[in-house]
Amino acid sequence: MENRVELVRAIPVALLRVFAVVVLGEVARRHEYDSSGSLQLQYDFVIIGGGSAGSALASRLSEVASWQVLLLEAGDAPPPESYVPGFHQLLLHGDADWRYFTEPERDVYRGFTGQRIPYPRGRVLGGSSVLNSLFYVRGNRRDFDNWEAMGNPGWSYEDVLPYFRKMEDFRGQTNPFVARRLGRGGPVVVERKEFRTRVLGGFLRAGTQLGYRPVDPSDPDQVGFAAVELTTKDGVRWSTADGYLRPATERPNLHVLLNAHVTRILFNSNKRAVGVRFKHRDQMKKVYVRREVILSAGSIGSPQILMLSGVGPSYHLGSLGIPVVGDVPGVGQNLNDHPYLTGLAWTIKNDTSFNILDTAQPSVIFEYIHRRKGLLSTPISIEGHAWPLAAEGDPLWPEVQMGFTPFTIGNDFGLITQRVLGIDRNFYNEYYSGLGGVQGFSLGPILSRPKSRGNVTLATTNPFHAPRIVTNYFSHPDDIRVFLRGMKFAFEIANTPALRDDFGARFYDKILPGCEPYIPLSDAYLECYARTLTGTIYHPAGTCKMGPPTDPMAVVDHRLRVRGVNGLRVVDASIMPLITSGNINAPTIMIGEKAADMIKWDWGAS
Repeated sequence: MENRVELVRAIPVALLRVFAVVVLGEVARRHEYDSSGSLQLQYDFVIIGGGSAGSALASRLSEVASWQVLLLEAGDAPPPESYVPGFHQLLLHGDADWRYFTEPERDVYRGFTGQRIPYPRGRVLGGSSVLNSLFYVRGNRRDFDNWEAMGNPGWSYEDVLPYFRKMEDFRGQTNPFVARRLGRGGPVVVERKEFRTRVLGGFLRAGTQLGYRPVDPSDPDQVGFAAVELTTKDGVRWSTADGYLRPATERPNLHVLLNAHVTRILFNSNKRAVGVRFKHRDQMKKVYVRREVILSAGSIGSPQILMLSGVGPSYHLGSLGIPVVGDVPGVGQNLNDHPYLTGLAWTIKNDTSFNILDTAQPSVIFEYIHRRKGLLSTPISIEGHAWPLAAEGDPLWPEVQMGFTPFTIGNDFGLITQRVLGIDRNFYNEYYSGLGGVQGFSLGPILSRPKSRGNVTLATTNPFHAPRIVTNYFSHPDDIRVFLRGMKFAFEIANTPALRDDFGARFYDKILPGCEPYIPLSDAYLECYARTLTGTIYHPAGTCKMGPPTDPMAVVDHRLRVRGVNGLRVVDASIMPLITSGNINAPTIMIGEKAADMIKWDWGAS
């Protein structure tokens, strides 16, 4: 086994890229998106950030042939290895990742190196849709109805549903109720997961034994158990770069500039955004706009660029000597994220889940090469979702989402998971050593709508320095209460006959280091466990909150226009006033689609 681990450890990214190109052919060959030779001095619209929302927005705005659109992306084109779903964890901390870290926090992350966690964000065309685990979840209908109730007309579930349908190309069968509301033929291909472990069947049967129905992940009422659906096309990752930008770059009015790091937005004396300053190929450049600058740099990048440009809390900007263009206190505040506990582990019978290191087996590689199926056709990640009834408030608006993973963190001897998650090496070796190579599964609660709020602030005025990210997980007392309910629900699932009897599921009950003073599985022990091993599931949102004029922390209005200035919008996950109850890539793309129609309407284009 040690030789096998060392063999996998030694595989360089360069070989993975060669493998991807050879196996996937034209699909994985780098598309020539870059329009450096055609750069103009002025455009109708300049979009900052080519991620999930920015790619959709650029594609849709360029449908108006008379508009000149420029998309500035700090990263490069998607690397070939990103197209293989099973390689997704190998992209984290690489060239396509901004490689952010949170600030150390005292009451959480106790099992992580430096008591902080990696915070991956896509620095690549297609953004985090190139790095993510490919899960497609719209969210609960109540998420969007609540957005409207918070003072944002036009954002109810029925208002956003046409944009979900417009963007989707759903392939597969589902129940008739959901099928009527799914889109076909759109840019975002959604497939049912082809490879499934045997133990996933046990997880889904466990849901039935607990009284829950099987649901589609995009069911508007969510409550139930589901196998994941993925943004793949015939077993290959399908990012927004592929779905939106590949076809759109044929249009002469859309220019895409890669490796263009925006340093600030330019304003005139009337506080109108008139251009953008950026670094491209070691040169500082400027480009100007006739209509609008649109910021789609994500929940970390968008507030950072706003503050560097003088739009943000005046006290914070003043402390760094940045001239204030617009005093907008909410910029960088209201960071919503989904805390996720990955550590709860159960061992099971052999040959019923999978071993992470099997992805390097010749038979697995052969199956992917010839059939685009098997382990490499799926991310090394969650395989099933569960949304239990809420204990408080509306029972059909789940408080937690349960992620079912058909392996444990200890399965791969720390080769991949320990590094990717940022768990302290000594802690990992002490706690997970008994799980190396052992088959099992993990059940991890994901807090759907946390009340705790983090923030993003500037560390320096240097635009090439990472900002400070503080998550403040569990700082609101209600969050840990709900999270403990989620942890207890995990034990309910694992204790059903479908998993306990059929698969011999046994909880890995080794005492967690640091939690020795507490009675095992008591509330105090579970809270200690949560504060030690809870990290992120990579869903930052809300840092440029959408809201009415009466909300002092709102950054944009319901048409996504930035307060206090003119000619500037934000279009990405940062505008969410409250995070959705599920994985956020789908609603982020929807925001890009809806924003494109609002902009067309505002500027008189059909």
